[in-house]
Amino acid sequence: MRQTWRWFGESDLVTISDIRQAGAEGVVTALHHIPTGDVWTSAEISKRQTQIEHMPDGSASSLKWAVVESLPVSESVKKQSGDWREHIDNYKESLKNLAAAGIETICYNFMPVLDWTRTDLAYRLPTGATCMRFDLTDFAVFDIHILLRHGAAEDYSEAVVDTAASRFSTMPETAKQQLVRNIVFGLPGAAESFSLDDVRQHLSEYATLGEAKLRANLIAFLEMVTPLAQDLGLRLCCHPDDPPVPIMGLPRIMSTEAHYRQILDAVDLSANGVTLCSGSLGARPDNDIPGMMARLGERVHFLHLRNIKRESSDIFGSFHEAEHLTGDTDMVALIQAVLTEETRRRETGGAVISIPFRPDHGQDILDDQTRKAQPGYPAIGRLKGLAELRGIIKALSHPMLKVSS
Repeated sequence: MRQTWRWFGESDLVTISDIRQAGAEGVVTALHHIPTGDVWTSAEISKRQTQIEHMPDGSASSLKWAVVESLPVSESVKKQSGDWREHIDNYKESLKNLAAAGIETICYNFMPVLDWTRTDLAYRLPTGATCMRFDLTDFAVFDIHILLRHGAAEDYSEAVVDTAASRFSTMPETAKQQLVRNIVFGLPGAAESFSLDDVRQHLSEYATLGEAKLRANLIAFLEMVTPLAQDLGLRLCCHPDDPPVPIMGLPRIMSTEAHYRQILDAVDLSANGVTLCSGSLGARPDNDIPGMMARLGERVHFLHLRNIKRESSDIFGSFHEAEHLTGDTDMVALIQAVLTEETRRRETGGAVISIPFRPDHGQDILDDQTRKAQPGYPAIGRLKGLAELRGIIKALSHPMLKVSS
């Protein structure tokens, strides 16, 4: 398992030096400043590689750009509207430029409108740490009373609708504005930032699309770009929906193992693969994350290892970001499944044995709370997570354990 770390570029308050000290072996990043749908030029890719390969003082970092996250897919491509064919051509050109630069793993997602959604970016835990949280009632407040989506109340239980109405009636204006910022204005790594009117416009267009058509559009996108990726030796890996349930009436097509299997079978090339995010998928109690790794492992090209704590047993419920080893996903079982897949690849002569992973998200602890890095991406919280994950990998890989088993 190759240890990587997400970096948002020069504006990131966690530096390349910090990443090097954390012991990461590679960097996960993207060209966030390039508008979605435009070409990632060789010059811009080279510039980012140079930034990664040097510490702030100019000395060599020994780090390389290991994974692209994300090469975003435009809303036009998802809807097959407007300039979508030009965007496909540009996507292909970007893939060629990335391959020429030696970067082989490309993460993307096909979530409509919002790349990922949280209602609270600094939820305080009993320990004093803070984390990101998705509160179902707060989201219903936004959906029903702020966004004013037609028919929104029908998507929630009567109890949630009543609680949301009560909460909205007493919510200060500043809290309403913060809720909108948290949901709409773009989280770290999001492809685009929208206004409320933008969201309403997109929702009206997706209302006529539906799940089957969105899936067909994803398959069409993959049919156009995956053969090129295969020829170039690239690995495309789709990130799951976050949260993995329909929200705001938007269709969701990458929320379960069955969803992934449909897409992998529809475009049955090894370059068409999975970003297995244990946190996104783990927000649904009916997703068996270690089992998904075991069954989809041949096509898993990238791993996000994080944990969440579900606050109910409902498919659509509240949850918050937990410590990496204390949430609802059995992280030890998941890592064992990853190591088993890597052993299979080694024994069958697989071209790519080591699967890159990153300690995804993290709680803000200690100096994280004054550093104020990107929400969900603190230095110390992720370092703690990486250390815990590294310990599990080391233990499960130890010769003594192999002898005893």
